[in-house]
Amino acid sequence: MLDKQMNERLNAQIQAELYSAYLYLAMAAWCDEESWTGSAHWFRKQAQEEVNHAMKFYHYIVEKGGRAIMEAIDKPPSEWKNLLSVFEAAYEHETKVTKRIHDLLAFAREIKDYATEQMLQWFVAEQVEEEAQTLEIVQKLKKVGESNSGMLYLDGKLGKRE
Repeated sequence: MLDKQMNERLNAQIQAELYSAYLYLAMAAWCDEESWTGSAHWFRKQAQEEVNHAMKFYHYIVEKGGRAIMEAIDKPPSEWKNLLSVFEAAYEHETKVTKRIHDLLAFAREIKDYATEQMLQWFVAEQVEEEAQTLEIVQKLKKVGESNSGMLYLDGKLGKRE
């Protein structure tokens, strides 16, 4: 049986993962409006990935005999200055998600919930990838600066994400 406090914290993580999906959809919508179609595609894929993360938590809670409760999701921002600022916001968001995962892991260790600790290890590794991926895009956008050809090339590459 899942510890009551852990159940509550995992439910909060479901909400956070779904907020992440909602945020990335908002970023995709902004990119579409600004004709950054490759980046919009990238963010839509990212949103799908976040929904999958929420479902991993959902299934884990159910499997451990807990109860998944869906809470309201906050409205994400919808305006950014430029493409770089969108990806900088995405990177900053991923660092916050990493902290949440680490806090969950610390709590699992504190209460000696070894099964949850094991499950969370997947998310620890996933966050390394998430942060690295968004930081790389931020760094590339900074390198191309305002170069139209560089921005268009990078946007095209982002549109090839599977």
